Amino acid sequence: MSTDVTSDANGKPESGAPTSGAVTVTEAGRPQAPVSGKMSRESVTVIVTLLVATFVVILNETIMNVALQRLMTDLQVSASTVQWLATGFMLTMAVVIPTTGFILQRMSTRGAFMLAMGLFSGGTLLAALAPGFLVLLLARIVQAGGTAIMLPLLMTTILTLVPMSKRGAVMGNVSIAISVAPAMGPTVSGIILDHFSWRFMFVFVLPVALAAFAIGAKYLTNVGEREKTTLDVASVILTVPAFGGLVYGLSQIGGTDAGIVPVIALVVGILCLALFVFRQLKLQKSDAPLLDLRAFKFRMFTVSTLLMVVAMMALFGGVILLPLYLQNTLHLQPLETGLALLPGGLAMGLLGPVIGRIFDKVGPLPLTVSGSVLMVLTLWQFSRLDEGSALGWVIALHVTLSLGLALLFTPAFTTGLNPLPPHLYSHGSAIISTAQQVSGAAGTALLVSIYAVVSASSGLVAGMQAAFLAATIIAVAAVVLGAMMRKTEGAGGHGGH
Repeated sequence: MSTDVTSDANGKPESGAPTSGAVTVTEAGRPQAPVSGKMSRESVTVIVTLLVATFVVILNETIMNVALQRLMTDLQVSASTVQWLATGFMLTMAVVIPTTGFILQRMSTRGAFMLAMGLFSGGTLLAALAPGFLVLLLARIVQAGGTAIMLPLLMTTILTLVPMSKRGAVMGNVSIAISVAPAMGPTVSGIILDHFSWRFMFVFVLPVALAAFAIGAKYLTNVGEREKTTLDVASVILTVPAFGGLVYGLSQIGGTDAGIVPVIALVVGILCLALFVFRQLKLQKSDAPLLDLRAFKFRMFTVSTLLMVVAMMALFGGVILLPLYLQNTLHLQPLETGLALLPGGLAMGLLGPVIGRIFDKVGPLPLTVSGSVLMVLTLWQFSRLDEGSALGWVIALHVTLSLGLALLFTPAFTTGLNPLPPHLYSHGSAIISTAQQVSGAAGTALLVSIYAVVSASSGLVAGMQAAFLAATIIAVAAVVLGAMMRKTEGAGGHGGH
């Protein structure tokens, strides 16, 4: 797989590497990223299909989270039980994503896509027909298995097919799926639940998922090269307590009646993660790791991953805390809350492609510095909100925060993944997706804990202000990391080593 030069297995440029022009073709005859110029129609079809599918799976996730209250009533289960529909999905994602580096190397593009959308469609159908809670939980776990494969598959395919000069713009389109889908979730969910049964959340998604599956089955071509890597069973087993324990512990530790179980899960998760890392470093010597950590040898990949970790902590804080503020302090209804947060999500997604094109021209530094400064200033303003704050001002702040995050995400994704040699594309994508899962859970745990502790003694507004002030302090790290960003070249280039 080539980017702007042809690389050998170690990411070094080979002699006779093309310097411009046409698509490079592998020995297997598969298309790869041209160095410059336009993408082929075939490549555009592949990426658009994957984008639509990613949008659908992320939209379904956010629709579901908003509907938990209705499901408690309809399925006659407690709040702690119904929460497992979200927790089970998140844990499955956390366990499956680290294995996607291996999955994407072993399977063809079409095979990986059909596995992902097959699992998602099957889970969606099972959820729509679920007679009770346990079957619905099983359906969510099946759905999560498909969702976990989609985003790393999309990013790996973009790296393989898109010329270096256009990667920012195409990665910007990914932010439409990542940002607009969650923003639309609460509104779409509110409309569906106002007029239909909760089952229609799945009934409406199923035809779109099946259409994406059919289009992909017919038109997707296989890109990149499959590698005959062996599956390390011990590593797969370790992912369950390592990433599952970490995400579960972090997500539950902020609860009011959390108890000792999340603490035990967190400790077990950290110990198993250390074992997992040690195992991968050992397997790298024989080129057979489940998750190849050699991506961290590229400096810009490491800086970009850390920047996204900080940004995700801030983003998840906003996603969790703002609805609490709007509903508990400003007394908005759930649908009104969704509509209030919609402009920010739409702005973030729709600005993604524009920011991507600017990134292709100016590089990451001006974007990441301005984005991180905006994020700090906005979170600080959030920490000053109270009972008398105007809804219009809250919406304006949320739109500004979304702009700041948009300025961070596209440059961070692209700058981090650009310098990787082709054999690390899928592993780099898997590492970034895993880091996002863990940091999102960590950000939520920290900020919700602060909110709960301060609210108990000083009231809801004081709790929210303290939590947003903590998010502001975390976001200062993003300014430092943003200032360290540099333009990266492709594998074999110098930027980012």
